[in-house]
Amino acid sequence: MSEDFVRKHESFSKSRASSFKALLISCLCRKAISKSGVQHAGTPANMPTSGPSDPQQEPSSTVDWSDNAQYGDHIWFETSVSGDFCYVGEQYCIAKSLQKSVARKKCAGCKISVHTMCMEQLEKINFRCKPSFREPGSRAIRESNVVRHHWVHRRRQTGKCRQCGKGFQQKFAFHSKEIVAISCSWCKQAYHNKVTCFMLQQIEECCSLGAHAAVIIPPTWIIRVRRPQSSLKSSKKKKRTSLKCNKSSKKGGEPQDGRWKPFLVKPLPSQLMKPLLVFVNPKSGGNQGAKIIQSFMWYLNPRQVFDLTKGGPREGLELYAKVPNLRILACGGDGTVGWILSVLDQLKLRPQPPVAILPLGTGNDLARTLNWGGGYTDEPITKILSHVEDGNIVQLDRWNLNVEANPEARPEDRDEHQTDKLPIDVFNNYFSLGFDAHVTLGFHESREANPEKFNSRFRNKMFYAGTAFSDFLSGSSKDLAKHIKVVCDGTDLTAKVQDLKLQCLLFLNIPRYCAGTTPWGNPSEHQDFEPQRHDDGCIEVIGFTMTSLATLQVGGHGERLHQCKEVTLTTYKSIPMQVDGEPCKLAPSVIHISLRNQANMVQKAKRRISMPHLNDQQPVPEKLQIRVNRISMAAYEALHYDKDQLKEASTPLGVITVPGDSDLETCRLLIDRLQDNLECVLMCLHFFQEHLNYVTEISQEELYILDPELVSKETVGTSPSMPDLVDSEEHQDQQFLRELHQQGADLLLQDKDGCTLLHHAVEAGCKDIVKYLIDNVPASHLDVTEKETGETALHKAATSCQRSICKYLVEAGASLMKTDLQGETPRQHAAKADDQELAEYLKREDQETTV
Repeated sequence: MSEDFVRKHESFSKSRASSFKALLISCLCRKAISKSGVQHAGTPANMPTSGPSDPQQEPSSTVDWSDNAQYGDHIWFETSVSGDFCYVGEQYCIAKSLQKSVARKKCAGCKISVHTMCMEQLEKINFRCKPSFREPGSRAIRESNVVRHHWVHRRRQTGKCRQCGKGFQQKFAFHSKEIVAISCSWCKQAYHNKVTCFMLQQIEECCSLGAHAAVIIPPTWIIRVRRPQSSLKSSKKKKRTSLKCNKSSKKGGEPQDGRWKPFLVKPLPSQLMKPLLVFVNPKSGGNQGAKIIQSFMWYLNPRQVFDLTKGGPREGLELYAKVPNLRILACGGDGTVGWILSVLDQLKLRPQPPVAILPLGTGNDLARTLNWGGGYTDEPITKILSHVEDGNIVQLDRWNLNVEANPEARPEDRDEHQTDKLPIDVFNNYFSLGFDAHVTLGFHESREANPEKFNSRFRNKMFYAGTAFSDFLSGSSKDLAKHIKVVCDGTDLTAKVQDLKLQCLLFLNIPRYCAGTTPWGNPSEHQDFEPQRHDDGCIEVIGFTMTSLATLQVGGHGERLHQCKEVTLTTYKSIPMQVDGEPCKLAPSVIHISLRNQANMVQKAKRRISMPHLNDQQPVPEKLQIRVNRISMAAYEALHYDKDQLKEASTPLGVITVPGDSDLETCRLLIDRLQDNLECVLMCLHFFQEHLNYVTEISQEELYILDPELVSKETVGTSPSMPDLVDSEEHQDQQFLRELHQQGADLLLQDKDGCTLLHHAVEAGCKDIVKYLIDNVPASHLDVTEKETGETALHKAATSCQRSICKYLVEAGASLMKTDLQGETPRQHAAKADDQELAEYLKREDQETTV
């Protein structure tokens, strides 16, 4: 061990030692590390390190792929000012007197935190991050494939010591300046900062890379190539040796397109390895993308994680094109997946690496189809990596859209806002035209023109509802069948489309559509067609009327027209269309749909048994009845440790019945059915692609969903001079409903289950909307019952303890004696919900009404 190395680390540790004993232990640990052949600072033996970077240069928050990249560079991201202590130590910390207010940065690769003004001090002590590549010719041949541990001091550490098996002291650790552990940034092995744990352990020189070694791309595979030095002598011989030089340059960092690149990848093939490339779209899923990038850089080699806003996926795919058994993880929406698949088509990689999905978008129908779920809800990254590694490779049909102008179209059938081509010429999920595309196009155009008006999920839905209703009144989609010709595998379906008066045509490749609906329906209901698959080379053709569109979210389906391999669609006027959610208004055209290819995808292996049972002999029940409760985010965060209090603070939503081996996705669909919103009645449910809740806990008895806007139980009998506490957004929503009603919207509509608009407003707890409906519907409408339970709106309000709404309904004349199919009155529902005050109120009002 060099004197310089000892000097650096002694000074580094003095700031962390509160006693001579602690200092002695720290020194002995360093000697143990030295004897094991592993450099404590993360720099391999005999590896030349680059000098300190320019102190004036802004620390990088991305991986440097240029020829200026430095060995062991940190990857800095902004972090909370209340994070861990500055890693340079109190002795050198420039900002130690202002630690609570000075900005900090955290390295994604090794998770150390440093004040921004202490960056130069960190360079002086020369603590480098875990190396993500290797320099050529810097080691002996036998060592070229060895990955060494990267040891880091930790003041906080989870898990247990690898030597003694005991946990790390966490009490007061946040305020402690003591080093409690030493851990490796690669394999995540951790030891107590004691002689008995760290020094006596015979640490292997070579790091195993930990539990996810099979998907990690070792830094020894990625080689930095130095730019060739030109000289007068070489330039004289350039012409004579041009062929030889070209061959050698291709062998180095210059690809076939002639561009020199400073890095190349030389993999060591192994059947046990499934190296992974991670592409993240930070624009998807709010702020999730940026956090996910940092998490993957911690668990993997930072050079296998790519931010898609920094140039897209092409360069990363080109660099790793020759890596055997390569897998790809696309973190984003279905559009992100399509982007990556299109680039893979262009590169013509053989075999094509399979693509897994971490859904960060809104609809995520392809992710749902491949069992990745409808949205990422903070599942541990380690589990995701395991799912990608263990997932099955399946095929996904992809379809070409070839558009030609229709020469038979008349000039008067053209539109000034039309386009001559589709936004995408290939689709993975669906292609549609007519009513649904019209509404989507209207929403996109309005949001681009006035983005400030579309910051509420409910108002967005109401806008969709208004657009859908206006389109229905104007009849702009009623004549769709008169302006198109559809031929599927030589069969002309035009007459059938006209007879059924279809207002929307959908060409569907996967079972899911618009945030999880299944428009093809249950194949057992129709014997003329095969079950729907995403790998059979066939596309499903489905037609919709306004009514069938409205029933999608509650289990309905469209009119099954055909399963075919080729489609010729001719349009004779400008018609709204959308390709995988991208809308446009296409000029009269002839569109040919044909199979493009099949992409390799990673399908998440489904866990068949999702709920715990007492012992291995106990069978999984065939059916489970699970009570669903709504809970506010604030109440959940405060009470999640106490299930009794959590239940007390929640609002009952209803009961769902599911098969014993159901996963959370199945439960989510039934929960959505419990809390259908107003748009169901206004006939545009299937357009809304946002997640209404996140399921946080599931068991055989109780299930809770988070509702950030949920208002806790109100008091009965509020004085007329004291208005209820209502969010300003709800007032705006009620105003929007009033405008729709003035345009001719029917407030008495019922869905197929008999639920009225009033039922849905009560379930959503929208008091302003309930009051508006009470004032604008006949008194008899207040007692309409839904088919499945026989409950009135007052039953539902009593069940969910909506006291103010109960008061509105009672004063408007809602029946207190009306019984549901179980023979129970609203008062009995309130008593079952443990709201005795509400039950007494309903009983008192009943007695007064009788008198």
